Amino acid sequence: MVVYLEVVLHKVLHQHLKKGKMVLQIHPRPRHISRPTWIVTLLSLACLFLVFSTIQKYNSGCNVFNTSSGCRSAFSEPAASEILREYEEIASRVVMKEILDPVRSKNPKVAFMFMTRGSLPFELLWDKFFNGHEGKFSVYVHVSKGKLICISPHFVNRDIRSAEVRWGKISMVDAERRLLANALKDPENRRFVLLSESCVPLYNFDYIYNYLIYSHLSFMDCFYDPGFAGNGRYSIGMLPEIEKKNFRKGSQWFAMKRQHAVITLADNLYYPKFRDVCLIMQLNPKRNRSYCVADEHYLPTFFNIIDPGGISNWSLTHVDWSEKKFHPKMYEASDVTSELIKNITSVDISEHVTSDNQKKRLIQPCLRNGIRRPCYLFARKFHPDTLENLLNIFSNFSTI
Repeated sequence: MVVYLEVVLHKVLHQHLKKGKMVLQIHPRPRHISRPTWIVTLLSLACLFLVFSTIQKYNSGCNVFNTSSGCRSAFSEPAASEILREYEEIASRVVMKEILDPVRSKNPKVAFMFMTRGSLPFELLWDKFFNGHEGKFSVYVHVSKGKLICISPHFVNRDIRSAEVRWGKISMVDAERRLLANALKDPENRRFVLLSESCVPLYNFDYIYNYLIYSHLSFMDCFYDPGFAGNGRYSIGMLPEIEKKNFRKGSQWFAMKRQHAVITLADNLYYPKFRDVCLIMQLNPKRNRSYCVADEHYLPTFFNIIDPGGISNWSLTHVDWSEKKFHPKMYEASDVTSELIKNITSVDISEHVTSDNQKKRLIQPCLRNGIRRPCYLFARKFHPDTLENLLNIFSNFSTI
C-alpha cells in the first residue's frame, strides 16, 4: 500500500508541477500489490487533498485549512522590523504598568496626537492655541513620509518612530496604535485626541481642555450602515470573533480616555482579525474589489462589542460631506470666514447617512455628561492656504 501511495503522490506532484512549468522526473518502482479498492481510493483522496492544500498555500498565500483565521499562519507574522519591535515593546510595558500600578494623576493632561504625511501646515495656529498652557498638554506627531520639520517649540522633537501610512490599509490603524503607545508612556496623559494635518481647533485651549478632561465618555464615531460602504466591507474571515451584526462604521478621529487607550493597545483578539483580513484583501486585489478601510471600522466595531455605553457615537471633529463625493469637502481660503466657524460650532446634533439605496438619515443629539452641547471641538480638511484667514479669526484664542 505504501508503494502504491508513493506512485499516486508522485503522479499528482508531477501533474501540478508540470502546470507550473516545472517538470520533475520521477521513476517509481513498478510493483503490483493487491489491496482492497476502498482503502486505496480513500488514501489516494487523502493524498490529493494534502497536495492540493500545499499547492494552494503557495499560490494564494492561504491553504484550505484556514477559514475564519484569515490565513493567520501565512500573514499574521510579517517579517520583523525595527519599528514593529519597538512598538510592541512600548505597548507591552505600558499595559503591564497600567495594570500593576495605575496612576491617579493630580495634573491631568490632554495628548494631542497628529497624523501627517510630512509637514504641519497649521503649526503656527496650533502654537498660538497651546501658548501659555504648558503642563496641561503633550504633543505627538506621526510622520508617514520623511522627517518632521517645524519651528514651534511645541512640536520640536515631538515626532515618534513612524512608518508609511496608506489610505484604506491596516497601516492607518497601526499608526494610531503607535501614537497611543507613545502617549501612554506619560502617566499624566488622561485624554488622547487624534488629529490630522488638516485639523484646526474651534475653541480656545481652556474650553477644549475642560470639555475633554471632565467628560465621562470617550468620543468615538460609531453607527450601523447596512450599505456597500458599511457592512458591505464585512468579511466572513472575521468570524467567529466578529459577527456581521456587530460590524460598525465611523470616522477615525477620536478623543478617548486613558482606560480605552490602554485596552486598545491590549487588544489581541479583534485587531488581528482586521489585520489578517486586510492583508488577504491586499494580496488578492482582483478577488477583493473593495478596500479594507480598517481605520473606519476597527475601533467602532471594537468598542461597539466591548463597551458600547462608554462611547459617544459621534466624533468631536467636524467634516463636510455635503458634496457627496468619495472624500469630504476641502475648505479653500475663500470659504474660511467667521460665519463658517460660527455655523460649525452651533451644530448640536450628529447626523449620519447610510450608503444603501434608502440613504437613511441617522440623527442623534450630542450629549456631554447627559447635557446637550455643541458637537465639535475641531474641524478638518482645511487647505494650507487658509492659514492666514484662520489666524485672523482666532487672533485671540482666550476670548473665544
